[in-house]
Amino acid sequence: MKPDWDKLADEYEDSATVLIADVDCTAAGKPLCEKHGVKGYPTIKTFAAGDEDGESYEGGRSFDDLKKHAESLGPSCSIDNKDLCSADQLPMLEKFAAMSQARRDAKLVKLKNAITKEEARHEGVQKSLQAQFEASKEALDKLQEELKPQVKLLTAATPKAA
Repeated sequence: MKPDWDKLADEYEDSATVLIADVDCTAAGKPLCEKHGVKGYPTIKTFAAGDEDGESYEGGRSFDDLKKHAESLGPSCSIDNKDLCSADQLPMLEKFAAMSQARRDAKLVKLKNAITKEEARHEGVQKSLQAQFEASKEALDKLQEELKPQVKLLTAATPKAA
């Protein structure tokens, strides 16, 4: 993927609106990766102007796939681009725009906290399932080890056909 990514970066090198960049999450970029929830590599995220969280890209990793995705990016629904909002988005956007900045900030914190709480619950489920899997695997391995001699003798007790 790296050669295609570098080719895409070269393609957009002189763009005033698109930046193709990579971050080393094991070095100086680690805080940035943690901030944006990057846990696996390679991870591709796209950010619209003013978007602090970005969106994960799960599409193809070839140059053509990456270029097609890059070409699809652009302005999105916002207070400055209402014409890009869907019929469902516009009323909610206008409702949020009518709020004070402090109220919008508080609502944003509340929503992000709800996501963080659910992520923690989800990770707990994952840890519990992992512990169950490991206990089950240990029990299976123990049973196989205990029964292996009997299986071997039962197989050996069967006469070979002449």
